[in-house]
Amino acid sequence: MLARAPASSANLGPGFDTLALALSLSVEVEVEPAGRLTVETEGEGSDLPADAGHLAARVAVEVVGHDRLAIRVRSGIPVGRGLGSSAALAVAAAAAAGAPDPLEVAARWDGHPENAAASVLGGLVAATMVDGRPVAVPMALDPSLGFVVVVPDRKLATKKARGALPATVPHADAAFNLGRMALLLAGLADASRLTPAAAEDRLHQRQRAALFPEADQLLSGLVAAGALAACWSGAGPSLLAVCPAAVAGRLRDDAERLMEDAAVAGVALVLPADRLGLVVDR
Repeated sequence: MLARAPASSANLGPGFDTLALALSLSVEVEVEPAGRLTVETEGEGSDLPADAGHLAARVAVEVVGHDRLAIRVRSGIPVGRGLGSSAALAVAAAAAAGAPDPLEVAARWDGHPENAAASVLGGLVAATMVDGRPVAVPMALDPSLGFVVVVPDRKLATKKARGALPATVPHADAAFNLGRMALLLAGLADASRLTPAAAEDRLHQRQRAALFPEADQLLSGLVAAGALAACWSGAGPSLLAVCPAAVAGRLRDDAERLMEDAAVAGVALVLPADRLGLVVDR
């Protein structure tokens, strides 16, 4: 069985561990019966060990209950860049292995459900855990919006990024994020309402600034260049700019110049929202 799942950008500023947007990069996983476990990889992440420790293998073996499987992975999602590569891989591997609920499997492996929810449902989602199970709700997304992703040529492990966060936050900061998230959801549903303030955050972005010191300069530059809003993508170091789709190409060019000015190696990509989510070919 073959399954495809898209990348995702999570948090989206104030929506820490809650909001995610599926983007048009994808990973494909094919799982077939075999005499013994084999893992073949192609594309992004192909430098990782292709053995029983590979995430696709661990997920598929758990779903099927044995390791007599041939697993093939083809990915266009950069690893360790805050684009939900692990969640998308877990979703695709679970589905290709025949899991009845790939979201439940992937959310458990990823540790939180929003990236996996976007990879399963596509589009913009809100997700959380309720009674130990992931619950995801599609949210309105204005079709006139486009997205530019700044992808630095450096990795940032999610574990390290989470280690930069405090165990508790002030009540005022929590309230600040709730208000901004309401503005963000309204703006993503209706682009005429989207403003840079909607992507402001007090729970994770500034706390992670030392891990990517150039981020603030790039984010402010993206807004000055015409982004309606800009934020970290997931745990970073990728950054997401939201703009009218009609100007996404120009904004990408501006983003590349901003990266050059900041001496940040990498690429800027125009990535439309993926509205299909998980696709399974039986």
